[in-house]
Amino acid sequence: MVDVVTGTGKGIFLLESDITEMSQTKVHRKKRQVAILIIWMILWEVGSESIQYSVLEETESGTFVANLTKDLGLRRGELAARGAQVVFKGNRQHLQLDPQTYDLLLNEKLDREELCGSTEPCVLHFQVLLENPLQFFQAALRVRDINDHAPEFPAREMLLKISEITTPGKLFPLKMAQDLDVGSNGLQSYIISSNPHFHVVTRNRSDGRKFPELVLDKGLDREEQPELRLTLIALDGGSPPRSGTTEIQILVLDINDNAPEFAQEQYEAQIPENNSLGSLIITVSARDLDAGSFGEVSYALFQVDDINQPFEINAITGEIRLRKALDFEEFQSYHVDIEATDGGGLSGKCSLVIKVLDINDNTPELTMSSLISPIPENLPDIIVAVFSVSDADSGQNQQIVCSVDDNLPFLLKPSVENFYTLVTEGALDRESQAEYNITITVTDLGTPRLKTQHNITVTVSDVNDNAPAFSQTTYTLRVRENNSPALHIGSVSAEPGGVGGPLPGARGPLSGPPGGRQRHGDAVPELPVRGSGFGQYSVTEERERGSFVVNLAKDLGLGDGELVARGARVVSDDNKQHLLLDPQSGDLLTNEKLDREKLCGLTEPCMLHFQILMDNPFQIYRAELRVSDINDHSPVFRDQETVLKILENTAEGTAFRLERAEDSDGGLNGIQSYTINPNPFFHIKISDSDEGMIYPELVLDKALDREKQHELSLTLTALDGGSPPRSGTTTVRIVILDINDNAPQFSQTIYETQAPENIPVGSLIAKVSAGDVDSGVNADISYSFFDASEDIRATFQINSFSGEIFLIVLLDYELVKSYKINVQAMDGGGLTATCTILVEVLDINDNPPELIMSSLSNHVAENSPETVLAVFRIKDRDSGENGKMHCYIQDNLPFLLKPSVENFYILMTEGGLDRESQAKVLVFVAVRLCRRSRAASAGRCPVPEGHFPGHLVDVSGTGTLSQSYQYEVCLRGGSGTSEFKFLKPIIPNIQAQDSEGNSEENPTFRNSFGFNFQ
Repeated sequence: MVDVVTGTGKGIFLLESDITEMSQTKVHRKKRQVAILIIWMILWEVGSESIQYSVLEETESGTFVANLTKDLGLRRGELAARGAQVVFKGNRQHLQLDPQTYDLLLNEKLDREELCGSTEPCVLHFQVLLENPLQFFQAALRVRDINDHAPEFPAREMLLKISEITTPGKLFPLKMAQDLDVGSNGLQSYIISSNPHFHVVTRNRSDGRKFPELVLDKGLDREEQPELRLTLIALDGGSPPRSGTTEIQILVLDINDNAPEFAQEQYEAQIPENNSLGSLIITVSARDLDAGSFGEVSYALFQVDDINQPFEINAITGEIRLRKALDFEEFQSYHVDIEATDGGGLSGKCSLVIKVLDINDNTPELTMSSLISPIPENLPDIIVAVFSVSDADSGQNQQIVCSVDDNLPFLLKPSVENFYTLVTEGALDRESQAEYNITITVTDLGTPRLKTQHNITVTVSDVNDNAPAFSQTTYTLRVRENNSPALHIGSVSAEPGGVGGPLPGARGPLSGPPGGRQRHGDAVPELPVRGSGFGQYSVTEERERGSFVVNLAKDLGLGDGELVARGARVVSDDNKQHLLLDPQSGDLLTNEKLDREKLCGLTEPCMLHFQILMDNPFQIYRAELRVSDINDHSPVFRDQETVLKILENTAEGTAFRLERAEDSDGGLNGIQSYTINPNPFFHIKISDSDEGMIYPELVLDKALDREKQHELSLTLTALDGGSPPRSGTTTVRIVILDINDNAPQFSQTIYETQAPENIPVGSLIAKVSAGDVDSGVNADISYSFFDASEDIRATFQINSFSGEIFLIVLLDYELVKSYKINVQAMDGGGLTATCTILVEVLDINDNPPELIMSSLSNHVAENSPETVLAVFRIKDRDSGENGKMHCYIQDNLPFLLKPSVENFYILMTEGGLDRESQAKVLVFVAVRLCRRSRAASAGRCPVPEGHFPGHLVDVSGTGTLSQSYQYEVCLRGGSGTSEFKFLKPIIPNIQAQDSEGNSEENPTFRNSFGFNFQ
């Protein structure tokens, strides 16, 4: 064997001496060709160099490739003379030799992608075989690529979910396109449609393929643009280039970077004080630009007194309704703060000013200050009574009209501050009427008008204004003589002119000041106030009862005893006797220990109005007592702890309004400032509210990091302005909320489990578990099937909360032997992970064997041995050991059961039959199968000792499951027939039946046949 290099190729010659055996035997040419082919295959890869040719793909068939004669260095016509052939591996002949010129031509249009796929270069190796003498030339044809394919993406659309807090520079790998072309015609780069947020870069994989990565250039804002759609373009290097496109849908995932905002900073509402409980006052509304739970807003009243608060708010709708009856006389208006909180803990606030409208629901009140009875007759303008009237309502409902009956000799005269005097209109005559019942009617001007009536009784005292008068001017008496002395003769009578003597001091000391005498509207002017600053007094709260306020006699410029002489007294507007007058000393004293907070609440200054009344002569002085505050209350926070939820990406400088403390003291003794314990993250800022109170704001100084510290506890202190100051504290617990920067992770990527096919519906098949290192809603994981077929969804059900997968229909190993279930875990921020569950269905012996009859014989002689009666096969749908069977019949029958191939059996006579001895035979064929692991251990379906005659027995060792078939064979002599009938199967146990018993025929096996005995 000699290697010869010809031209650029290397030939292999096989000399005749090397194949002398073939020459001597003079074999046929075809045999010699076979030998040559064997040798050629052995030497297929021999040689280190080969002739190289090149051709463009898709070139038409018959195109010239090379002058092979020239390339091999042969003489013209030598290829034909030596029987040249072109041989390729496989069955395809890509090249052919021109039969005339023996030029190398294309035999077909070549498709580089079909031939070589992504392999480059695409080289087709072939040999040139010369038979005489035998010689091989190695050669190769390179199929060069043309740009006949455009890049293609695997899907028309890609979906990306990107959090709006993602920092610029973040990379997002994208699915790459595929281009069947190679080299410069293959995919070279990616570009993306113009947009302000992203650009794309082209990366090289280790295998040389190029894939795109999306780069974030500018931060996203879901509230400005919740979704972006970009076009990704893949370009190849052809000229002109080809391209492929896909759409990228970018969903911008929300973070809780927006607090709820109310439609109005301040709402105003009016409500009558008699509105029914539960009535709607107003509906407030806040919106949050965030999405999902971050955009779900709940409402609550902020800084409320749960006990006294008459309003309630629906946390979902923002409806504010009345929960306690209102009383205009107690509170005329309410200032309510409302807080809206989103699912991430951020909150916004607004104010609601509720004005209570007065309803005329209070009747006027009359307070009698002085009543003089009896009064002397014959004196005009005598003061009978002094009283004041009041009405707790306001406005028109508070205006009052006072009156007495017109037919009475009395007049009502208004004085100051709703005081009235009742005076006689003229001189009274006791002898005409000694007593008067007077009804004073007080009516307001509200709608409807309410009135109060007060009854007083006034008696008239007598003065000596009548002389005695005899009833007759002449009296005639007859007296017997000689009567004894002291004899009563008779009587005369005279009407007295008056009763008693004059009333001391009855002339005018109680007369009122001068003025007109109208029945309504006459004013009694107030006497001028004496002394500088009279009428305004001050006392510190909590002083003991009887504490000195002022010497009233001195302040009024009165002498000793004059207050007593004039009947001076102190009357308060609220009918409570806060002060008392010592008439002997003229000192005004406290009648009780005064509590400023109880008397006035938050109202400052705390003023108690009262009057000083003197009867003789009648005079009224207005005065007021200011109750000064002392620092007897400390600031108190409503809650011992305040929980504040703040996102870890909250910007520095963000302020969070806190609930203020309450201090019953007023003025300087009220709350003046707030402080917080030193910490690196927050300081306190003091802000003023619309109602003049101060409240604290927590201001963030340094960015938070939940992973370093997920919670802070601070102490907020409220300080008043007392000396020394009092304080109150509350704990501010700051919960740092997580952002969704971690996707869920399954504990396993692949779960494997097994389930027997007889597992009950509702059974737990598997449980997957994923964790998320985020917190809150971002760590709330829900499970669902991912890319699941209808068969999966119809067979299994997943609990979205627990990850438990349950069976909802029975499994059937014979139908489906395994399932592949993909499960997706999604957190509250939309990030996902997937895992795979491989469920292997275990076969159980749940299918009884089936007997299928193939043939029956209708004619048999009674004395014919080994006559075939029936041919049948048995099968079991179960698999493995559960599908292995043997077939038996009773031992005492004159029949044989012979197994054949593929579970076929032949039923035949064992010897000659004698119809006269037995004309009817019952044949049973049965199967008894069950599971060892469960049924046998539970005592069910026991395996009998030895094979029960006439059973199809499972020989797998796992037990038997019963099913039986009954055959009736009737033998008759002469011209009669022998019948072989299939009766109804007996399930599940074999039951011996009397040959005379009646059995219902199985509709599946209705054929009957007879055996004729000859």
